[in-house]
Amino acid sequence: MLKKILLAFVASLLGLIFIFSGYTKLFPVELFEYTFIDIGVGGWKTAPFLARLLIGLEFFVGILLLLNFRLKKFTLKGAIGLLIAFTIYLLWLIIIEGNQGNCKCFGNAIYMTPLESIWKNLIMIGILFLLYRFHPQFHWRFQKIIIIVALLASIATPFVLNPVDLNVAARMQDDAANYAVDLSPLYYQEDYPPPKEDLSKGKHIIAFMSLTCRHCRLAGYKMHVIAKRNPEIPFFLVLNGDDSMLEDFFTDTKASDIPYTMLLGENFINLAGVRLPAILWVEDSLVIRKTNYLAMEEEDIINWLNRE
Repeated sequence: MLKKILLAFVASLLGLIFIFSGYTKLFPVELFEYTFIDIGVGGWKTAPFLARLLIGLEFFVGILLLLNFRLKKFTLKGAIGLLIAFTIYLLWLIIIEGNQGNCKCFGNAIYMTPLESIWKNLIMIGILFLLYRFHPQFHWRFQKIIIIVALLASIATPFVLNPVDLNVAARMQDDAANYAVDLSPLYYQEDYPPPKEDLSKGKHIIAFMSLTCRHCRLAGYKMHVIAKRNPEIPFFLVLNGDDSMLEDFFTDTKASDIPYTMLLGENFINLAGVRLPAILWVEDSLVIRKTNYLAMEEEDIINWLNRE
């Protein structure tokens, strides 16, 4: 009897881990959405749905484990399959980018490198195999009803807790634009090198970010994804903070492929304002638009750059 209770508790505990993993990906869900685009699975319109569907699948497996429902016939096999799929992705990530940065398996709640997450998955798979070998099969009434309700509730939950908003960019109001901006402080600093090109001439997307700002890191990751798909876009980062945080910032955002400089103190505030990240669409020293990262859309940028 004690063995049965212990095995049921372990299965429920694994279920809670799956549920927690899904929940942490929801806030902010953009981090998980951008990952789909970054690896080439889905686009800007489909990634929000794919992200929530996968989170729903984690909820579904977690609920069935929590209930110890049809473990040997369905649940344990599904949990193992899901973890194997995640592990294959993490192995691919290590091969392509190395074992660096947050794998985002628990969103921003728990920082784990891809290799750490692989070890976590392997341990969970081992425990799931033990449960498959030794856990007795529970018998439930109304099994079809339970599985249908659990599936529908799991899939719906991410869309209810964090609804998809495909018109978010249209709803976000730009700050006052069409004003001249003096970028000379970027070129006359004693401690940091100036930009290699003249940002006061031509079209540029200049993003002002703080190294400690969570939303700035989301913006940086989104810019990396867009730049990876469109290397010709003239992005530039102006960063504020302690130099010691630069490595962590670029590891987290993967934005090391975007040129940058540092700018501190009053000069940064005068150019960026107080709401960060501040993303300026600059043409010949004139700010055409000033947006946040939610209103920064790849198609809009390309259309603006191609416009005479």
